Amino acid sequence: MGSWRTITAVKPQRRAVKVFLDGELGLTLSPKVAAEVGLSVGQTFSEEGLRELEFKEFSHRALEKALHLLSYRPRSEGEVKSRLRRQGFGEEVIAHVIERLQELGLLDDLAFALAFKESREAFRPRSKRLLERELRRKGVAPEVIAEAVADVDDESEAYRAGLKKSRQLVGKDLSEFRRKLTTYLSRRGFDWEVIKAVTERLWQEIGGESS
Repeated sequence: MGSWRTITAVKPQRRAVKVFLDGELGLTLSPKVAAEVGLSVGQTFSEEGLRELEFKEFSHRALEKALHLLSYRPRSEGEVKSRLRRQGFGEEVIAHVIERLQELGLLDDLAFALAFKESREAFRPRSKRLLERELRRKGVAPEVIAEAVADVDDESEAYRAGLKKSRQLVGKDLSEFRRKLTTYLSRRGFDWEVIKAVTERLWQEIGGESS
């Protein structure tokens, strides 16, 4: 059997509760966790019980960090995990927090990926390939990415991306128009065949002649 330890003092402070075990500082808990557990002098804990209490405390801290992170903008599961790892939380605590966030409806990678795609389509159109790469960097699973970008049409997105740029090129000759628009669309991940078709279409629409 493992050893048991006894609470000899509980000292609430402004942002923490100091718990003394056998006369020594044993735990520092958040007021919320301390209140949930209901600590009192004379209460005893086994080693396993103390580990469970520490897990509860670290999970609470990690959840608070995650909620703060999510308050700025939606995040993928991978982004939240990465941030919590950098802040020193263990994998078991992180897994517990991720599950809790999903239960609360605050973490949904498909919803995140769809919102990310829609934002890009609205403000910075790019190719399906580049969207997939960006979502992978954010830790979204391949099968989720595939579902989110399934309806992306590269030629439509290239046209939308190139339309605004082409208006800035009115008055340029065909050679310069092609060069600048090709460079612009290439940086957004579109392949040559799509770029060629869209460039010719936009050249005609702004009053030029197709070559």
